Amino acid sequence: MALNFKPNADRVVVETAAAEEKTASGIYIPDTAKEKPQQGVVVAVGPGRYADQTGSLIPLSVKVGDQVLYSKYGGTEVTIEGTEYLIMRDSDILGTL
Repeated sequence: MALNFKPNADRVVVETAAAEEKTASGIYIPDTAKEKPQQGVVVAVGPGRYADQTGSLIPLSVKVGDQVLYSKYGGTEVTIEGTEYLIMRDSDILGTL
């Protein structure tokens, strides 16, 4: 997937995973009761941030294509080219899958 958007500094663009449609026991979940997904795929990353004291570039811990888990209320929801994404800081990402 090619995204024509380059985030600044330590920002990461994540395409969120779809919310679960039904439970493991087969009960369908209505839209109003679905939980916000907390995982997705990294589609773009910034260059990193500069250290305050040394001025050296600190690279990001994720790369494009990584499956990540992120904090529940982290990031800013945006729509780019008709697709919904989250733009968040590298520190909002809890880990990779």
